[in-house]
Amino acid sequence: MYRVKGVARFDKLLYYIESMNQKEFLETVLPFKDKVFRLAKRLLVSSDEAEDATQELYFKLWKNKAKIEDYNNVEAYAMMMTKNYCLDQLKSKRASNLTLVHNNYKDESSELETEIEFKDSASIIKGMMNDLPEKQRMIIQLRDVENYEYAEIGKIMNMEPTAIRVALSRGRKTLRENFIKKQNYGIG
Repeated sequence: MYRVKGVARFDKLLYYIESMNQKEFLETVLPFKDKVFRLAKRLLVSSDEAEDATQELYFKLWKNKAKIEDYNNVEAYAMMMTKNYCLDQLKSKRASNLTLVHNNYKDESSELETEIEFKDSASIIKGMMNDLPEKQRMIIQLRDVENYEYAEIGKIMNMEPTAIRVALSRGRKTLRENFIKKQNYGIG
C-alpha cells in the first residue's frame, strides 16, 4: 500500500504516476473524492482504512484510465468500485484485524470488565460446543469460526447445503438456549 500522510498522501501518489494527461484525470475524478472517502469510512469505520480504500480506488482508476471515457457516469462507477473493495476488505481475514477508531470516552474499568465477560462467555460456548453432536459441532466450527462457505462445508462433510443449514441452525439454537439458561441460572 502506498502510505503518505494526510491530504498530501493522495496528491503525492498522483504526482509520481505518469500522466494520462494527469490534469484531465484529476478534473474527472477529484470532484467525488470526498464521497468516496465517506462511503469507505461508513463501511470500514476506520479513517485510516477509509483513506487506504480511497487511495486504492484512485490507483485502480488511474491504472484503467483508458477505460474511464467508456463510462457514462464515472462517479457511479467509482462508488461501485469503492463499495466492492470495502466489502472485500470486510470479508477478508484481515477484517478481524481492522482497528475501529472512535472518539468516544473510554472507561478503562468497564472495558476490562467487558473483556473478561467476553472471554468467559467464549469459554462457556466452547465448552457447550463440545456437548453438541459431532456433525453440528463440525459445521459450526467450519461456518462460524473458520468462515467456510456452505458449498465448501458440503464438500468437506459430504452433505447437501440444505442439510448443512438445518444442522447449523439446530446447533446454534441449542447453543443459544443452553447459554441463556446458564446466564439466567448461573449453572450449566
